[in-house]
Amino acid sequence: MTEPLRISAREIPAPSSLSPQAQEALSMRTTPPVFPPIDDPGAWERLIAELDAEVEQLIGHITEHVRSNIVDTTVDGVSAYVATPQEIRAGGSGTVCLELHGGGLYQGGGGIARAVAGATADMRRLIVISPDYRMPPRHPYPVALEECLTVYRALVDEHGAENIIVSGSSAGGNLAAALTLRARDEGTPMPVALVLSSPEVDLTESGDTFATLSGIDSLDSLGPVNELYAAGADLRDPYLSPLFADFGPGFPRTFLQSGTRDLYLSNTVRLHRALRNAGVPVECHIFEGRPHLGFGGATIEDGEVMAEIDRFIQSLL
Repeated sequence: MTEPLRISAREIPAPSSLSPQAQEALSMRTTPPVFPPIDDPGAWERLIAELDAEVEQLIGHITEHVRSNIVDTTVDGVSAYVATPQEIRAGGSGTVCLELHGGGLYQGGGGIARAVAGATADMRRLIVISPDYRMPPRHPYPVALEECLTVYRALVDEHGAENIIVSGSSAGGNLAAALTLRARDEGTPMPVALVLSSPEVDLTESGDTFATLSGIDSLDSLGPVNELYAAGADLRDPYLSPLFADFGPGFPRTFLQSGTRDLYLSNTVRLHRALRNAGVPVECHIFEGRPHLGFGGATIEDGEVMAEIDRFIQSLL
């Protein structure tokens, strides 16, 4: 076995090319959670409640400024949020966005998913439907994927697959890619496009940056969470880790985004190559210094990401 490269401790300054706000964001660190034993659902539920409360506090300012109208609903028995912007973008009146929230496949539901739906509708200027899919510890794989598929099938019936953009960040990117693979494999029409922001498409965490960027990105390994979510299923199954799928021709046009400090950078880079090798039209945008969760949403750099997504979506209409 090849000996691993060993590097002594060193200081890593924020890139001078970033805005002062982005540089400050990189200096802020969060302590990774300590995960409970897999067989202790009560401890997991307490941890998830604590983490969700922290996120809700962090995104409070976003929630206050959401302008879209958000309606709580159910779609064929699945809880979901429908967010309608004050003004639909030009050419977008027939298009809807199925937004799958992030959170590591174990958190980020409820009020967080609702806020994400509203903020996404504001930015995309499209009607957004966001499933509040159930998650571990009580509802492991394949519950989340099945519930997202249920909502997607209903949208296909109502709007037509050619009018659906499926979007997701991190864990939402995992579900967006897995949903599309399932749709293809079962004969359901695939969406017109995918928008995947730093997608969590490899639950085995085998990529290079899981080692090289560990301790640099504020996100840490989610190995125990991935095992909790999979509930004994093979982590290399493409419906769990879409990176290992055979994409083939016909897979939808895809937008990928990551950053040079993103622990999941390898996920994005490898997925880009896999899609390219399969002949899938794909864009890959890697941003300087950007960590997994971005810079907080209010920086020039975050605006550049949103502008690229906006351009991609407009090209679909």
